Amino acid sequence: MVQPTRALRVLIATDTYPPDVNGAGYFTHRLAEGMADRGHHVHVVCPSERGAPYVAVNGAVTEHRLRSAPIPFQESMRAALPLGMGGHIARLLARLDPDVVHVQSHFTLSRAAQRRARAAGIPVVLTNHFMPDNLYAHARLPGALHGLAGSLAWRDMIGVAAEADHVTTPTPRAARLLREKGFAGTVEDISCGIDLERFHPRPGDREAARSKFGLPERDTIVFVGRLDAEKRIDDTIRALAAVSGERDVQLALAGTGQREDELRSLAAELGVADRVFFLGFVPDAELPLVYAAGDVFAIAGVAELQSIATLEAMSTGLPVVAADAMALPHLVEEGRNGFLFPPGDALHLADRLLTVLGSRREALGEASREIAQRHDHHRSLARFEDVYRRLQGREPQRLRAERVVAA
Repeated sequence: MVQPTRALRVLIATDTYPPDVNGAGYFTHRLAEGMADRGHHVHVVCPSERGAPYVAVNGAVTEHRLRSAPIPFQESMRAALPLGMGGHIARLLARLDPDVVHVQSHFTLSRAAQRRARAAGIPVVLTNHFMPDNLYAHARLPGALHGLAGSLAWRDMIGVAAEADHVTTPTPRAARLLREKGFAGTVEDISCGIDLERFHPRPGDREAARSKFGLPERDTIVFVGRLDAEKRIDDTIRALAAVSGERDVQLALAGTGQREDELRSLAAELGVADRVFFLGFVPDAELPLVYAAGDVFAIAGVAELQSIATLEAMSTGLPVVAADAMALPHLVEEGRNGFLFPPGDALHLADRLLTVLGSRREALGEASREIAQRHDHHRSLARFEDVYRRLQGREPQRLRAERVVAA
């Protein structure tokens, strides 16, 4: 008789979690909820957005929020305080006795969780979402120091990853990057995944969506994400200025960030202030309507390990024009669902936008939806569950190493 598969006990440790607004936080939230929906016992340990520690049960996921403080220069995020963190996590591990600990970074809280899990003999999965480019602006580092800071940051990250029992990252390009930076172990690429049922073509909602966000009826370029330096939204605004001479077009930006004032000034300087709409923070429940309001999704960033926003746009049926950088080429099949352009080349971006906004947008959008289906989040959840089960009961790396030394 086949025995039923036991539900897993999973502790997810993350330095960013909603209400933080970023791709890693959103992914971790969907992972926790998805694993709980699959019948597993899921706990998340993360910084408290209030400052004070507390425990909350959201649906089938239990959140353990640790005492936190604001991160300098980053108003929208908080970091868990180191004092007492390790002991708190150790007590949590002893009480929950998880089959696996899944850490989402090499930063303070995740690192402490990995260290305590290894000491307790619990297998650890580490998923890398890290790119140094995402830190430079937040840390206010001068450009001359980016190279040195990036090298040190990668060395630190690789050292932490080497201590994990299994390492994953969202795309083959991101996995190759880890190996290029010196990681000698195996890296498994597992897509962050996309909810194809939530993000789907909504042609009937287009008019209502534009009305909701105050967008006039004209060709609409959409971007969803932080308005920060690494996203290079200034390139998209420059492309808009070039395109607007030939088509009646506008740009809708959903998100907030450090460069909003600069971007507003640039739009005014280029004479397109009346064509750039800053939608501000859009609640997660309303994001599908942002894509429904658009005709094409444009992303000019060069530090995307996958880009959940691009996947959401594709799943909604939007063509994509993206910088030919990092993992974005994995999502854009040139001429099938959109086009790539050389990073920083606003005129090339403008030319690609004109091509998409011509007669091909419908076919390109259909292809986007087809490609997005490869990233169904149910498939990603199944793969992570398989990773957990492979590690379940396996002797953790630290204990294996100690046994070999003792022999």
